[in-house]
Amino acid sequence: MLDRRPSYDDLVEHLVRSTSLQRGEAARVVLDVLAYFDETTEDFVRRRHRELQASGAVNAEIFERIAAELPHRAVAPPELSLRQLRRIVYG
Repeated sequence: MLDRRPSYDDLVEHLVRSTSLQRGEAARVVLDVLAYFDETTEDFVRRRHRELQASGAVNAEIFERIAAELPHRAVAPPELSLRQLRRIVYG
């Protein structure tokens, strides 16, 4: 079976030429960036909730902050209410 995933070798090579990164490091950076942009809105909301909760924030503050962060994502989702955000996290 053929591998149909796009190759990012040109981007990896560009990073190697333009930074002090070695090829393996540059490849990991590319994969990390791609994973970041593949994160769904729901996954982002859940991850940020866990991170903010772990830092000691309370839910009222957490959901306000997430709501403020969402429009600044690379591909901003439609505006979600605080209730919708809570439902993503708690079902």
